[in-house]
Amino acid sequence: MLVLAVAGYGIYDSFRHVIRSVPPPGCQAGTGVQAISLDTDQAAIAATIAGVAARHKLPRRAVTIAYAAALQESKLHNLGYGDRDSVGVFQQRPSQGWGSAVELEDPVYATTKFFAVLETIPGYMRMPVDQAAQDVQHSADGSAYAQWAEVAGQLSGYFTGQSPHGVSCWYSPAGQADLAGAVRRMTQTFGPQGHADVVVAISTDRSAQKNQGSVAVLHARPDAAWVVASWLVAHAQAYRLSEVRYAGYEWKAADGSMGWQRDSGAVPPPRTNGSPRGSIVAG
Repeated sequence: MLVLAVAGYGIYDSFRHVIRSVPPPGCQAGTGVQAISLDTDQAAIAATIAGVAARHKLPRRAVTIAYAAALQESKLHNLGYGDRDSVGVFQQRPSQGWGSAVELEDPVYATTKFFAVLETIPGYMRMPVDQAAQDVQHSADGSAYAQWAEVAGQLSGYFTGQSPHGVSCWYSPAGQADLAGAVRRMTQTFGPQGHADVVVAISTDRSAQKNQGSVAVLHARPDAAWVVASWLVAHAQAYRLSEVRYAGYEWKAADGSMGWQRDSGAVPPPRTNGSPRGSIVAG
């Protein structure tokens, strides 16, 4: 009985260890002790803000200012409520001319409106982050944005690609990737495909390595390619993406907490449609 009890406890303890070893879905920007933890919604919104900035060819500083505002107003969440009639990521108010509540609850629309006002502020690139954010938001207490300036700067480095392969998420993939849905949302964020646009072209190829599933091959503007790759990782759970590869690195959902790894070459990029070198492969 003693032997059975000990063995039984050993099996239970091992099983408990296995359960604990599978982390709940989450994301982070950066690695090690300096990593910034984000939930999947926060990561998706951060990636969207960086994506809209890339679409309009705005500098990293603009993204930092937007992050500081969004962190203070909503902790990078898309809220359907707020003070008075405030809603959305930036808690913009329909009564103040920002748009309808429905429009403002779309992070792409809300971010586009934020940047449109930011660009009208003379010298915003040289201003303290909190002052620039306040000049856009006209908050009751504009000094509150200052507390987020440092973390906003770190996040903008990762999501704009200045610090490449720095955004990682993890979840347990199930089912075939919704590539069509991902492409539709990418188009809303980054704009239409074209030679001078963020995403130059997208093709879909069959992949025997992915159990006859499909992978999307994206050719992106070089200065924004890591923005696109980070967007895909941040939206991986929403569209059931299990892997993203770019510039010799690969991210896999199941072990995403390990961050991006050097591409093992186990699943070579599809070449059937003549995918250019440097393409982003997702599926």
